[in-house]
Amino acid sequence: MQSIRSIALATLISCVSLAGPLTAHAQDTLYPARGQQIPPPDCMNLHFAWEGPLQAPCTTFAHERWLRDIQHWRAERRIRVAYDPSRYSLPALQWTQSSFMQPQMMVHDRYFYDPVAGRYTVDRYLDDLEKRYGGIDAVLVWSTYPNMGVDDRNQLQMVESMPGGIEGVRRMVADFHRRGVRVLFPMMMWDEGTHQPDQPWPDAIAALMKQIDADGINGDTQEGVPLGFPLAAEKIGHPLAFQPEVSLSDEDLAWDVMNWGQYNFPFIPMVDRYKWFETRHMVNISDRWNLDKTDDLQFAFFNGVGWESWENVWGIWIGITPRDAEATRRVAAIERAVAPFLVSSDWEPLYPMHTYGVYASRWPLGNDTLWTIVNRAGYLIGGPQMDVPLTPGMRYFDLYHGTELKPQSPEFKPQITELKPEINGQTAVLSFEMEANGYGAILATPGEPGDAIKALMRRMAEMTKKPLADFSHQPTILHQTIVATPSTAPAAEAPDGMVKIPGGSFDFKVLGTEIEGSASPGVDVQYPWEDSPRRFHEKVLQVAPFFIDKFPVTNAQFKQFLSATHYAPSDPINFLRDWKDSGFPQGWDNRPVTWVSLEDARAYAKWAGKRLPHEWEWQLAAQGTDGRLYPWGNVWQPSYVPTPDWGRSMRGPNSVDAHPLGASPYGVMDLVGNVWQWTDEFTDEHTRAAIVRGGEYYQPQGSIWYFPDTMRIDEHSKLLLMAPGYDRSGGVGFRCVRDAQQ
Repeated sequence: MQSIRSIALATLISCVSLAGPLTAHAQDTLYPARGQQIPPPDCMNLHFAWEGPLQAPCTTFAHERWLRDIQHWRAERRIRVAYDPSRYSLPALQWTQSSFMQPQMMVHDRYFYDPVAGRYTVDRYLDDLEKRYGGIDAVLVWSTYPNMGVDDRNQLQMVESMPGGIEGVRRMVADFHRRGVRVLFPMMMWDEGTHQPDQPWPDAIAALMKQIDADGINGDTQEGVPLGFPLAAEKIGHPLAFQPEVSLSDEDLAWDVMNWGQYNFPFIPMVDRYKWFETRHMVNISDRWNLDKTDDLQFAFFNGVGWESWENVWGIWIGITPRDAEATRRVAAIERAVAPFLVSSDWEPLYPMHTYGVYASRWPLGNDTLWTIVNRAGYLIGGPQMDVPLTPGMRYFDLYHGTELKPQSPEFKPQITELKPEINGQTAVLSFEMEANGYGAILATPGEPGDAIKALMRRMAEMTKKPLADFSHQPTILHQTIVATPSTAPAAEAPDGMVKIPGGSFDFKVLGTEIEGSASPGVDVQYPWEDSPRRFHEKVLQVAPFFIDKFPVTNAQFKQFLSATHYAPSDPINFLRDWKDSGFPQGWDNRPVTWVSLEDARAYAKWAGKRLPHEWEWQLAAQGTDGRLYPWGNVWQPSYVPTPDWGRSMRGPNSVDAHPLGASPYGVMDLVGNVWQWTDEFTDEHTRAAIVRGGEYYQPQGSIWYFPDTMRIDEHSKLLLMAPGYDRSGGVGFRCVRDAQQ
């Protein structure tokens, strides 16, 4: 077989021909980055007949010329930005350099928090990941979006609202640390429409992270986290690892020691620009919506970086398939065992390999050398794979399969003279198998490998007995169930303050307002008549007659409930947060009660002999049977609802009877534009969520990412649930219904 290293020098012309147009865009390199990735030499790409003369594969000289070019670019860029690498040597940040597997974890995940027991279940969460794909090194605990903006709590107050408050969160972080997992929280600098912190954002964020002993910060939507943030953390003696989501400038690499990689994935893996600039920099590749994670894992393994193993995406389950889970287990096992190699300053990406479709990175460390290898082809590739120096005493180990390899002499001796000279001027060939879309790792070491490598090889030999192709690659969509709502004692006549809805045939048509997810399977909710969650819903229902509160439950009514029952929630965080000294503010008696959880609302309804409405009951009461967009008709009338509040702090809702022109066809009042109203709850294995209806007066400004407000009757919003203290909101109230005799 002809070696890639031995192709004639003349083929280099086609690679160099790109220099002309490229230099117009980047004076310091022939291979400017495409986004976050540095491309390979063009001669590595397949060229087809319609693109001009066919090319032969790259020569050794072409590879070395490409490598020298990007090395020169790196050296020059470091000079241009006066690069200071000192933060990568800080003991407090060393963990980042081996933080390969990092999920973004929604705090609403039922594996993380048990709402029935009212406690964090970190061990359950980690045990599940360990069982399914080999565990994690760090976790991004996501506590804000998509709920943020339903009231005026800012991103830090959302953390403080988690079960147990700050002390409870600190103990939760300690549970992760006990298992060797580092903890990051997000920061959203787009959050400029909610409550203003008492100190500058860098100081406020650093102070909270120190209180809870977190390890790092993910900069949501940020193109580099500015230096002021790490300086604020270091000033109070608690250095944090900062991880921008989007991109970095070269200067940012001096203080942002991590970032996400949101790549395009061509067939030939490209070189991560930031990892190349600073090999100790950690990238976690994130591709949240793709059901197939092969690209993520292969590009991570090739670049010696990590993966954002994100499955619960804003409450939408995009679970890792069994094949991807097993590949993750293998990739993670190897990367963790060879982590010191993967920060080598002598990294050589795209080390020449024999066969198109197989790509490798070479990682020298002292007298040893590691290669991380991926097979991008969808078929098995075996036989001769790579040339290596024929050095006395050097042994070669296939870490992926857990076996030792015996170097073989090249088939064509005359070609050896064209290879770059090694220690003794000779090379040998290593042969091994690469699974379809699979992985490989080769270690060259003089003499006997160490105990850690031997342990890895034993583990990998056992794991790879079963090929990846034997594992299912079929994604799973989690099915949801609607939480049952017990019926009430039926009433013959309308109870005081209630309106009768006659029921009958109702065309229930509604769509979800989620900001992300498009029309993908799993978005929004699954009604009992549907076979999966989806954003668009329509069903002709036969609705039994019922009575519904004419107005939302008011502060005065809720006070009566408290006086009669002495109700005290087990989770008191944020309970009636806008009340003072066990009473509502003066003049608020007829305003809708807020800062009540779904559980609080159900307790009131049970005391009153009522229940919360099903969503289709709420919509029928608001819409009638003519499909109107608003309770009063099809044309928006701003004077029929409260004036929007665009401030940083909520002023409080209007009285429930302040806008009589907003009545529905049945005379039901205050349905839209004042406060959201609780309706049905939906659950799947990982997430709880409630549908809230009607929109609200509070509309924080400055970002598209705040909780989507809608006052149209044919739209609903999904509020993720965690725990009562976290779920309570100044923008959510409720009204009740009672079943009617038929």
